[in-house]
Amino acid sequence: MTELQSEVEKHGRRAIAAMRSGDAAGAREAFSAAVAADARNLDAWIGLAFACAKLRDDAATLAAIDRALQIDPRHLRALIFKADHLVSTAKHGPAVAFYRAALRVAGDTPQPADVASALERARAVVERNAAAVQQRLLDGLKTAGHDPVTASPRFAASVEISLGRRQVYHQGPTRYYFPGLPQRQFYAREEFGWTQQVEAATDAIRRELRALLAEKTHFAPYLQGNTSAPAMNERSLVDNPDWSACYLVQNGRLTAAGARCPQTMDALQAAPIPRIPDRSPNVLFSRLAPHTRIPAHNGFLNTRLICHLPLVVPQDCGKLRCGSEEKAWEEGRLMIFDDSIEHEAWNDSEAERFVLLFEIWRPELEEQERAEVSALLTLSGQYAE
Repeated sequence: MTELQSEVEKHGRRAIAAMRSGDAAGAREAFSAAVAADARNLDAWIGLAFACAKLRDDAATLAAIDRALQIDPRHLRALIFKADHLVSTAKHGPAVAFYRAALRVAGDTPQPADVASALERARAVVERNAAAVQQRLLDGLKTAGHDPVTASPRFAASVEISLGRRQVYHQGPTRYYFPGLPQRQFYAREEFGWTQQVEAATDAIRRELRALLAEKTHFAPYLQGNTSAPAMNERSLVDNPDWSACYLVQNGRLTAAGARCPQTMDALQAAPIPRIPDRSPNVLFSRLAPHTRIPAHNGFLNTRLICHLPLVVPQDCGKLRCGSEEKAWEEGRLMIFDDSIEHEAWNDSEAERFVLLFEIWRPELEEQERAEVSALLTLSGQYAE
């Protein structure tokens, strides 16, 4: 042990003895001697702050704890101590920032009982503050004339994000990412001129679906096991008929079932469906069994959108979540979403749900870009391992 270490420890022992006996002034004197001997001694600065707090010397308390945090800005006990002291001096705004910092530093790491208790107190303060700030913001917007019902959807979403009520999701396709495309979860059917033609054929498409269902041979599990590839996906629905499909067109090829659905195929003629050799179109009837949930996942590409034309939707069926938005299926009304954003779906009802599912080009892609993407995806299929 060096002479300096011995000197600091001597003052430290004296300070601790003074604190135990209730002599805050003696403890302050001893801790002051310790930091004078070694200005980088973190524990001594924290002890000095504690002694000064006992003496109600707010300025000296903050000066000492600030020195401790200069030495280690992520010191958990020092962060909590400063936040607690700021609360005791009615400086609630700055205190919340230090409580937040302490919670970030602690993360999910197990802590001693006293620290864990302090962190729970910090979390409660942060949550109360957030609720108060949110309410002030909402009240201010209301005073300024903002009505959430009549506000633009994008602004309403921005308020939800600002309040921490909505998570931000980004495109995360698993195979091909095209940069510069807007991060939109759902698209309105009214944005596309071809949607009325498809929706007008709902009854005819449903009749063709029912004709196939009567034969009970056209549907197969949507996810099928493949022993020649790694099994990286969630496995509960692999080879499971609860989520099943009847392909009308698969990887650009008309199937026997598709040949029996001429009105369905005719209704899709106006839709901007990608036509990529051995890749697209893909058109199918999708079945979701009662009490079945499709786990959250991301699609392969962000150059397409997925369209659902709901054909059979039981009462209290469920919804499709894409990113931070959830939408319920309505028979005969198209639902259009970006499946490269995390999405999931569920059927909570007692009956089956059926939709016609097909893909379209993203409207933001120019014709040249569509041709370029088509060429790339064709080549990537030819040279896949």
